[in-house]
Amino acid sequence: MDQTSAIILAVSLMIIMLGMGLSLVVEDFKRIFIQPKAIFIGLANQILILPVFAFILASVFPLQPEIAVGLMILAACPGGPTSNLISHLAKADTALSVTLTAFSSFITIITIPFIVNFALQQFLDQDTMIQLDVVQTFLQILLIVIIPISIGMIIRSYKEKFALKMAKPVRIASGILLVVIIIGLIIKERETLATSFEQAGLVVVILNLLVMLFAFYSGKIFKISTKRSMSIAIESGIQNGTLGITVAVVLLNNSAFAVISALYGVLMFFSGALAIYIGTKQSKVS
Repeated sequence: MDQTSAIILAVSLMIIMLGMGLSLVVEDFKRIFIQPKAIFIGLANQILILPVFAFILASVFPLQPEIAVGLMILAACPGGPTSNLISHLAKADTALSVTLTAFSSFITIITIPFIVNFALQQFLDQDTMIQLDVVQTFLQILLIVIIPISIGMIIRSYKEKFALKMAKPVRIASGILLVVIIIGLIIKERETLATSFEQAGLVVVILNLLVMLFAFYSGKIFKISTKRSMSIAIESGIQNGTLGITVAVVLLNNSAFAVISALYGVLMFFSGALAIYIGTKQSKVS
């Protein structure tokens, strides 16, 4: 993804996050911290389980070393801001999704260097410790997620009737914008996607679905509500592919490592669409 595309995607997500904020109140976040079990389960799936599954798949399947390292880089990344939108559209627990995105983004600043270095040693016999830009990561989360959602919540606190009235149109507009983003990504990256899908498409699909299913049912096992379990599943399966590409290309100076992140960055939207369908269907039943 080039710089122009990244800026368009970031601005689109900021607008969507503003709309999401109209549906949230402070009490939504208070409930999470009063009962923090969902946060711990979500972070365990994101920070621990996902890299373990990625390593198993990279070891079992006959992947090229660069593809295997790329899979581990992707698994080391936090959930992307898009996961918040998908949770919102799926009528899951949006406040939990936002909280998990923020927490995992800061925790992975520490864990990404260790996981990536481990992958380099295991699959390429290299030892290159990397370090992420803490300030840049913080600003990304602040500008794209926290500030727009906060503005939306402030609008709701002063103009509640307006916010409630806009909830459905904003959700529909967000869904349309998400579809446009997906189509744009597929068209723009079609040649890269075709090549990379031949190399690792099956592994990427298996990882995505396996992680989301495991995350959802781990929530249910620990008696977490369906809405929160859905948020945990979405947060675990919708990765920050842009950060994965940045780690590969900028920090490791190897575009071959970025193939998986680019491929996953598109394919994850299909499982996200499935989660939206299931979530909205369940909300109508309940």
